Amino acid sequence: MERRADENGDVVLEINSSGASEDHPQGGLTGEQEKNGDTNGAAAARGRSMSFSQAYKMRHRTPQVFTAWQTAVLSFQSLGIVYGDLGTSPLYVFPSVVLPGADERDFLGILSIILWTLTLMSLVKYVLVVLRADDHGEGGTFAIYSLLRQHVNFKGSMPVQLTRLPSDLHLRFHSKKKREPSWMQRLLERSTTLQSCVTYTVLLGTCMIMGDGALTPAISVLSAVQGIQSRSPKIEQKHVVMLTVVILLLLFLFQQLGTSRVSFSFSPIMLVWFASISMIGLYNIIKYYPPVLKAASPHYIYYYFARNGAAGWEQLGAIILCITGAEAMFADLGHFNKTSIQAAFSTVVYPSLILAYSGQAAYLIKNPADLSTAFYSSIPGPLFWPMFVVSTLAAIVASQSLISASFSIIRQSINLGCFPRATVRHTSDKYEGQVYCPEVNYLLMVLCILITVGFQGGPEIGHAFGVAVIWVMLITTALMTVVMVVIWKVHALYAAAFFVVYLVIEGVYMSSLMNKMAQGGWVPFAITAFFLVITLSWTYGRKKKSEYEAGHMITGDELAGIVARSARMPGVCFFFTDLMNGVPPIVRHYAEHTGCLRELLVFVTIRTLPVTSVLPEERFLVAAVDEVPAGVYRCVAQYGYMDKQDMEGDEFLESIVAALKDVAGGAGEAAMMDRARRKGVSVVIGRTILTASGGKQGWFKRFIINHMYRFLQKNFNSGVATLKMDYNKTLQVGNRYKIE
Repeated sequence: MERRADENGDVVLEINSSGASEDHPQGGLTGEQEKNGDTNGAAAARGRSMSFSQAYKMRHRTPQVFTAWQTAVLSFQSLGIVYGDLGTSPLYVFPSVVLPGADERDFLGILSIILWTLTLMSLVKYVLVVLRADDHGEGGTFAIYSLLRQHVNFKGSMPVQLTRLPSDLHLRFHSKKKREPSWMQRLLERSTTLQSCVTYTVLLGTCMIMGDGALTPAISVLSAVQGIQSRSPKIEQKHVVMLTVVILLLLFLFQQLGTSRVSFSFSPIMLVWFASISMIGLYNIIKYYPPVLKAASPHYIYYYFARNGAAGWEQLGAIILCITGAEAMFADLGHFNKTSIQAAFSTVVYPSLILAYSGQAAYLIKNPADLSTAFYSSIPGPLFWPMFVVSTLAAIVASQSLISASFSIIRQSINLGCFPRATVRHTSDKYEGQVYCPEVNYLLMVLCILITVGFQGGPEIGHAFGVAVIWVMLITTALMTVVMVVIWKVHALYAAAFFVVYLVIEGVYMSSLMNKMAQGGWVPFAITAFFLVITLSWTYGRKKKSEYEAGHMITGDELAGIVARSARMPGVCFFFTDLMNGVPPIVRHYAEHTGCLRELLVFVTIRTLPVTSVLPEERFLVAAVDEVPAGVYRCVAQYGYMDKQDMEGDEFLESIVAALKDVAGGAGEAAMMDRARRKGVSVVIGRTILTASGGKQGWFKRFIINHMYRFLQKNFNSGVATLKMDYNKTLQVGNRYKIE
């Protein structure tokens, strides 16, 4: 491999025959391949090169452009997917407040806090700032992490390592294109401890959102159904809980039908909901207290705390519920676009919520005794039953958004190697992001029902929900500050101002919620701990396995000896392994016990990169293995974390053979590949068992490897399960790795 500079001062790399380079240690395509339409690696074998800037100009991933009509349609659709949770918060915010003796000044103060919280947290923070931190149109915690890993050289904090692709080398259109890295980038690249902090912060935020997925259906449906109690004194809380459980069971059981079938009417329902709460809110303002919107003045917040002190501070845990679901604006960004989500919030959601909360406050100023039933009590009598139906449907919509988000999060976690390989089914041929994960679905169903029945619809659910929401907010604030400095090149002073302002706001809310730990606040931490144990056990086991294989992999000379000693049988063998570079030690085990190898041997690794998608021409990286007789090749199949692995079984293997023929040394080698394919195909899957003994491994690490990781490995899918190989052609080879 040779490194030099072209006339423009850009770095040029010569790729060697293994497809690896110093900047691309796990292999990559050169710009020349893209220039010549060389899509499967032939140029890599021939050692052609091209400057990074030229490759970028020819294959630059620019954001998709939407027409005004398309944006309008997407804005309408986002009402049902993105804003279900945030839009239904008027159901439970005021009813969750417990403030005996509240009067006009108190309700104006609470309304002022709600208005400013909605404005600063939802409008300013998420709509104007966070939505800009997309990864080629994808949002969510992993999108932020993906962006950071594209700009910062992370060193081993996760099992999956980032290898930049030619089309991603100038992926800095989010920044101001400054060549000099920021001080924070240099600090991150020097400190593996800080890199680990970022990684585990992302994992913590992800697991907290999973807690949201269990809590949102419980509080949304329960709050909607509780309204029926105001119509009959014979309806007790246990009846409400029972009806809620039935609705939740049906909701989770219908998930297997797919998001499209479940949600086809979501947007019309939410449009009716927003129109209804707006009109009812406006009616209540005019009828009960027209000057209620004077609460927009923040001095009412001061009067509220001056009057109520600690009692008023305790109610912040209920008031924070007004922004539940704001994180969905970013998490569901991949289904829409920034403009559509911003337009929907600014023109429909935000004004509707302002009118809804203001109307409830106006009603409560004249009827303070109805605080615990504020939403339904403020509805005009003739509209009660229609609003009860609309509210229940809207609550189901709100539940659906977080359940679907949980499926997407698990899928991204699996693709990045952070979660065991659960079953992921694509439920739509049209929309890539619509997936269903049965294991996660039923786990969330059990957790949701346990929460509903366990707390019997009490205020504990609201406390738990508030804790989950504020922790996600805090984590997003911290990660966004890093993005501002590292990627956007924002001046440190402005980034610090953003961090301090939102840390103070969210910290005040957090201080109130931490006071409710014993009254339900522990629930999201318990759910988070459950998912973190799974995530960290899997991550640690994968890391130790990778380290063992890297330290004991077969050298080129040893592999040449193994091939020379083994009988060569007709046909082709695809040997699947997780090792990116080199040959794993399990091949030694396989050769010693079989004594023969196929005439065409291909070591295949499926790699998921922390980028949203991989271009089709970058799908396969193939090359002959150096220092061994002909017929032994390496193939890396690359996917982004949002890519669907749509090729299965024979189609996948045929694509690899086609890529191999492109790197063949001549017609004779290509003919050998065709002949081997006709003689028969076998698939060998390495299955390893980790065993930690004494030595450097403490008792806790031994427990993680010998019990937790092994349990997860045995009870979840293998790495190639999604390919749906023909079992008649598949052989699984087991080996035990003993880690000292």
